Amino acid sequence: MALSWRETWSMAWSALQANRLRSLLTTLGIVIGNASVITLVGVGQGAQKLASDQLGSLGSNVLFVVPGDNSTRQLGISTPKTLVLEDAEAMASQVPTIKRVAPQISSRQILQVNGRSINASVLGVTPEYLPVRQLDVQRGRFITQTDLDGSRSVAALGSALVAKLSPNADPIGQRIRIGNQSFAIIGVMEEKTSFFGDDENEAVFVPLTTMVNRITGRDSTYGISLSIISAEAIDADSVDAASFQITNLLRQRHNILQEDDFSVRTQKDALDIVGTITGGLTIFLGFIGGISLLVGGVGIMNIMLVAVSERTAEVGLRKALGARRQDVLLQFLIEAAVLASLGGVIGSGFGFGAVVLVASTTILPAFVGPGMVLFTVTLSGGIGIFFGVAPARRAARLDPIVALRRL
Repeated sequence: MALSWRETWSMAWSALQANRLRSLLTTLGIVIGNASVITLVGVGQGAQKLASDQLGSLGSNVLFVVPGDNSTRQLGISTPKTLVLEDAEAMASQVPTIKRVAPQISSRQILQVNGRSINASVLGVTPEYLPVRQLDVQRGRFITQTDLDGSRSVAALGSALVAKLSPNADPIGQRIRIGNQSFAIIGVMEEKTSFFGDDENEAVFVPLTTMVNRITGRDSTYGISLSIISAEAIDADSVDAASFQITNLLRQRHNILQEDDFSVRTQKDALDIVGTITGGLTIFLGFIGGISLLVGGVGIMNIMLVAVSERTAEVGLRKALGARRQDVLLQFLIEAAVLASLGGVIGSGFGFGAVVLVASTTILPAFVGPGMVLFTVTLSGGIGIFFGVAPARRAARLDPIVALRRL
């Protein structure tokens, strides 16, 4: 006589309740695996979102021109001096799709304020750096054209730098030594994280002309060499045209016939690169968590095989009373699926809690959507069924005469 689904489910649930401790321990592998998947994928998605948000905060119409070709940077060769101030000036005056151009010189120097010293980045910039890189002044002011024209010894500090050099006093009006030169502090910048080059929170900003005249000096061959040129296109739709025009202009200026000695990068390029890296990281982390789920599935299969051996007499009695092979098969499959699904639900709870903890205690906006939770719980149930097939088939194939000998 065939058993109904309700009867089969009831018998499977009763069997699990009869061995609660073993059932709980059996689900432990699935709990750990599911929690790992939820946590690692949540952290990976958070890293992707953080990178995208930070890159997007620079604006969708910003371009970066850097010296050297791709092979030079990949080989780790020191940055060549292929961009000069005249290139930036030509871009500003001859590229119609460019709104602003912000040339930059970077250098590492020893900074000293009130007896405190630190090795930090010094950025020689122009007033256009502020709007192009979308920075804000917290207090005081930024570099002006007057500072640039007069090569004034003034400096604006990043917020993190202020916390290290002058944590208990307002630094504006104080003097800061950059290398062997003294500068007046005129401003403090709002906090903002950068993924390109130097962290602007840890940097000090000085007029580009002052940087050349008092810190880095001019190169006898190249003149005023630049570390990077940031350019702001008229709008987001003009970025591709601006990149094309900048490339043509610099090729003409540098008399290039084959390989470029510079590279033009847009926000879209950077977002694509970051998306590829963080997307791959998320998949890799999910794969690691998936291995834990497979280990949990193997654990369920082992325990179910033990259960089949222990309940041989029960199976033989049921079959002797008319239970069909598929009834026995279904009961054991339901037990494996319930164990795995229960572990998936508990593991998802732990994983979701871990994601919330990471998001609340770090700058990483870790998150996981309900779709991902539903997917992992469903996957856990599927793994339970997959690894429960072998024990269930073994139980269903038992000869009732041989099984009844266990009574």
